[in-house]
Amino acid sequence: MNKVFLIGNLTRDPELTETSGGIKICRFAIAVNRSYSGGDGERKTDFFNVVAWRALGETVARYTKKGNKVAVSGTIELRNYEDSQGVKRTGVDIVAQDVEFLSPRANGGDEFDAPVPSQRGSSKPQLQPFDDDSDIPF
Repeated sequence: MNKVFLIGNLTRDPELTETSGGIKICRFAIAVNRSYSGGDGERKTDFFNVVAWRALGETVARYTKKGNKVAVSGTIELRNYEDSQGVKRTGVDIVAQDVEFLSPRANGGDEFDAPVPSQRGSSKPQLQPFDDDSDIPF
């Protein structure tokens, strides 16, 4: 079984292109922090290239930007290619089957903001009492 689940932040804005056959493809990368620290006490980060096809790719390109937190589920795909010097290389991509946006929306609009650290001492909105018992028939 080939299945992967990742949660991370976009390292750059997504790039939406189109194949010669007219199929949309969105490429982006995410940074995923490891759950443990190395010997030096610092947490390591892994970087993954992600590919989203068709409508999913269009949605990712429209609603995300660098810094946004996303959850990606999909498959790992290896591709072999030859670089400009003729050396055979292997690339690893995550082919997204589902992308969930985890960053809050900016001002209720179509775009999502990068996470902003919470500020201590910020006041929460106060709730107003609401009495609607007058319409209850019993």
